[in-house]
Amino acid sequence: MARLPEGALMQRAAAGLAAACAGVLGRVYGARVVLLAGSGDNGGDALFAGARLARRGAGVVAVLLAPDRTHPAGLAALLAAGGRVADDPFEALASADLVLDGITGIGGRGGLRPDAVPVARAARGSDAVVVAVDLPSGIEADTGEVRGEALRADTTVTFGTYKPGLLVDPAKEYTGTVRLVGIGIEEHLPAVPDLEALQHADVARLLPLPAAESDKYRRGVVGIVAGSARYPGAAVLAVAGALRGGAGAVRYVGPAADAVIARFPESLVHAGPPGKAGRVQSWVVGPGIGESRDAVRDVLASDVPVLVDADGLRLLDPAAVRERPAPTLMTPHAGEAAALLGVSREEVEAARLASVRELCARFGATVLLKGSTTLVADADGGRSPVRVNPMGTPWLATAGSGDVLSGLAGSLLAAGLDARDAGSAAAYLHGLAARLRAARGVPITAYEVAATLPAAWRDVRE
Repeated sequence: MARLPEGALMQRAAAGLAAACAGVLGRVYGARVVLLAGSGDNGGDALFAGARLARRGAGVVAVLLAPDRTHPAGLAALLAAGGRVADDPFEALASADLVLDGITGIGGRGGLRPDAVPVARAARGSDAVVVAVDLPSGIEADTGEVRGEALRADTTVTFGTYKPGLLVDPAKEYTGTVRLVGIGIEEHLPAVPDLEALQHADVARLLPLPAAESDKYRRGVVGIVAGSARYPGAAVLAVAGALRGGAGAVRYVGPAADAVIARFPESLVHAGPPGKAGRVQSWVVGPGIGESRDAVRDVLASDVPVLVDADGLRLLDPAAVRERPAPTLMTPHAGEAAALLGVSREEVEAARLASVRELCARFGATVLLKGSTTLVADADGGRSPVRVNPMGTPWLATAGSGDVLSGLAGSLLAAGLDARDAGSAAAYLHGLAARLRAARGVPITAYEVAATLPAAWRDVRE
């Protein structure tokens, strides 16, 4: 802002915002647009964008949430373009085609103010399309938390860069479709962001490929400690994920060997304990193992990367994790994370970003927090960005899908990826496989997700 003429960034934002609104409307001339203008720069962005729409023939009405602190230049531009200030905000909202939410911006904290709540509810209850300016009013930009009432958008037009709150639930549920508009600040952003979301090309660079001299052992062997007499399926599903994760061989250890061999005869099996099963390059321990505390202790005593999931998380000794010389990847869902942190599940789900960072700090491990937005945080004190998985889908809320993910990530660990990359790539492929499998909107099973991993791998590579 110091390098540009006053108001230049706001004009760039307003131009991009108006263009996005025109695309949503399809036909601007004659459209009825209501601006919800707060006291900050977001209100100014909305007013300037409204002026541009008014000059193209839209009927634009502004609802001023803080009349004595409205952006003066923005309001003047709107009035000069033929817009007006609403006498009755609820009457204007009842007939609107599009509502532009400029109530609060990235500085907003604690949800909407009480006087803004009735207007926000009327906007959401109308037939209008709601477009948020930079981010939906009421969400926390830096954390993805929602600490009060917020206005749910159909589309969010954000400026310069994505904000963490646009990518992390519960705030992400309020954003609708997100469109990024460049305003020229990109070169001034920090070299290391707080958060990042991988795309196909990023994941393709991570995936292991065999070389001409590769054999099954050079490609890596992943050990799977999963399943029990009560839950043999957990072993089968973890092995299914592991076989499609790039390692050269899968070594299963546990009481479900017959079930594993019946489905996957290429697996190597051993009755245990893990320390006597043979050489591996990584271990996966936990899915469906019940109370096998000795198996968890044995695996944690190894000198190779270890992934701990499900029952294994419940049996963890934090000191044993912190003292390990090799990396540890923990993969809890919100309920398991809550038990590890000694808080309620609701607290974890309300503050996912803070929760995954706290788990990393307590255990000295890389943590993949599963859920509506899967987060992967490294045990490096915050030097690396937390990764958010953009490929999640509600269809993954099915029994056994986490077992498949564990096997897949463990296989990538055995193939040579570090814990953060293995967790990130596995979550991406896992989510993409579920999307591909559920493309026709039908229910899917965990085993079907595992079976679709080759298609997801090919989609990413090609």
